[in-house]
Amino acid sequence: MAFSSSKKCNFAHENMNMEPKHIHIKDYNYPLPDERIAKFPLPQRDTSKLLVYRHGDISQDTFHHLPDYLPKGALMIFNNTRVVRARLHFRKAVTPYCEAPRNTLQEASQHVASPLASGGVSDKPQGALIEIFILEPALPAEYQENFLSRGRCSWYCLVGNLKKWKTGSLHQQIRIGEETVTLSATRGEAHGTSHQIDFTWDTGHTWAEILEASGELPIPPYLNRKTEQSDLTTYQTVYSKIKGSVAAPTAGLHFTPEVLAELDNHGIGAL
Repeated sequence: MAFSSSKKCNFAHENMNMEPKHIHIKDYNYPLPDERIAKFPLPQRDTSKLLVYRHGDISQDTFHHLPDYLPKGALMIFNNTRVVRARLHFRKAVTPYCEAPRNTLQEASQHVASPLASGGVSDKPQGALIEIFILEPALPAEYQENFLSRGRCSWYCLVGNLKKWKTGSLHQQIRIGEETVTLSATRGEAHGTSHQIDFTWDTGHTWAEILEASGELPIPPYLNRKTEQSDLTTYQTVYSKIKGSVAAPTAGLHFTPEVLAELDNHGIGAL
């Protein structure tokens, strides 16, 4: 992962005792060159860099030495949820063609050349692309119960390209094994910056299975790349067990079974 400069770290330390009203987020902004971003994890996760601040000094080590810096008897609390394929993409249905008066079509043809006028068929995706990013279950409100829902569930979601989705439901067909499933999304009320989205599908599959077949794993936008197949395994912590996260706790990605074992050997608890 990328690290801020020592100057920024010292600045942050100096501001620790400041009144909150005098602290401005803009003061903590710094340029992050693309070449300094770790777009993919190292083959051995715990060989990543570890920034150490101790007794006013800043130094650098590797992550597998983390247990050496923690006091015996310390307790670490881990988020053991697995990242789900929380990004869904739909195409807004194109408005059905309605025949215009003949003279109107003739006038239009003088100004616009239609690529389909000669009977050709376009293979370009039709309709606006709408992205739905699920954030928090609405109905059922409990994560595991929601993931086990069949036929219907609701989530609070961020919606990309919302201005193109004014009315109506969105639909897409997905394949699960030998079955074709029609997944529909209907926009509900706004909740702050998110919207409640009602999802329905016409088979007996669970919502977890629907997401597995149609969703995309979300990765941080600062990586400046698309999701890849390898992210399905590398963008999960080694201790993740329960489905329910829409983003990995990135600091946790550096832990390995060996580091967890060393924590135990050093008398450091883990929950």
